[in-house]
Amino acid sequence: MNLNRTHNVSKVRREWTEPKQDRKNNNIITKFMISLPPVTKKNSQQIFYKTLKTGKRVPFISPSKRFKEYQKSCWVYMYYLKAINTPINIKAIYYMSTRRRVDLPNLNGALHDILVHYQVIEDDNCKIVVSTDGSRVRYSKENPRTEVEITDSHEIMKQGMDEILPTKKKRMRRVLL
Repeated sequence: MNLNRTHNVSKVRREWTEPKQDRKNNNIITKFMISLPPVTKKNSQQIFYKTLKTGKRVPFISPSKRFKEYQKSCWVYMYYLKAINTPINIKAIYYMSTRRRVDLPNLNGALHDILVHYQVIEDDNCKIVVSTDGSRVRYSKENPRTEVEITDSHEIMKQGMDEILPTKKKRMRRVLL
């Protein structure tokens, strides 16, 4: 698998979609595709040691070489995106080249870290990445890729548990009485 930056930019431009306005909910939607086989960050991590000024050796974990190459290659697919710092939902459909079991949270974590690395999102904490609803793993031997859709989640944030709980309590009261 060659993950170098030898991708033709004109080919990449045909594959991604510009941000557009959703007529139904007025949510800003950004869609793009990473035409590389998805790679997780946590598999094949490496332990390295750094020496402090005191002479003490401290271990630290570094991502695998394969993930580092994948992260470098992803730049071509998202260099045009603007930084997002509002609550969002990230829906990612990962098309794997094999039918092996893969951990969806690890794939999501790797994608979120790449989005933070290239400053597409400000941070991947729970105040910005509110949900990953709709994320799936699929099989495509001929065309492994990742299709990403980022939607605005202000409506989800407005509907907090404080608004939902009173209606449920009323219903529960009816059932109990």
